[in-house]
Amino acid sequence: MKLILLGAPGAGKGTQAEVICEKLSIPAISTGNIIREALKNGTEMGLKAKSFIDAGKLVPDEVVIGIIKDRLACDDCNNGFILDGFPRTIPQAEALDAMGIVIDKVIDIEVPDEKIVKRMSGRRVCKDCGASYHLEYKKPAKEGVCNLCGGELVQRKDDHPDTVLDRLSVYHEQTEPLKSYYGNKGILCVVEGQEEVKDTTALTLKALED
Repeated sequence: MKLILLGAPGAGKGTQAEVICEKLSIPAISTGNIIREALKNGTEMGLKAKSFIDAGKLVPDEVVIGIIKDRLACDDCNNGFILDGFPRTIPQAEALDAMGIVIDKVIDIEVPDEKIVKRMSGRRVCKDCGASYHLEYKKPAKEGVCNLCGGELVQRKDDHPDTVLDRLSVYHEQTEPLKSYYGNKGILCVVEGQEEVKDTTALTLKALED
């Protein structure tokens, strides 16, 4: 089965990708991970990406699409895959179609913006060991102190409310139109994100069977 996972930053796509990956025995392909892999392996497209990253620029569509194309040609994708983080825009979706890749289903994890801001801005990480906590859902035993090593808990820049709102704005402008794009193809399934991850997972797995 060839799948795409859509959803705003903080909607929990990564967790759902892992579950589907395990259930269907197909690879979960994250754009960020495969760009890092291409850089590490020194592929032609990886070297092109490196030139933009080193210059502090965004990797352009044609390079990202080239890296995706190389990855989807690998043997482990013969029985299907899950794309997480690609496509992000209509032109990227059109490029995927132009490759001749037929997507079976697009699962959109829907979580309201206010819940995402609350979820992400409440996250804290240990400066020393990297352990993660949440001010509401996974509190440390002692406020601001890591349970594991006693290190200071801090808020990552990416999790600051202003940063989260900026990322959501970009998502609504650039990526949300993909819902209509795939809805018009009749392959979009909307899953309402729940408070408990396991409940979202149950709905995601049901969407695969429908």
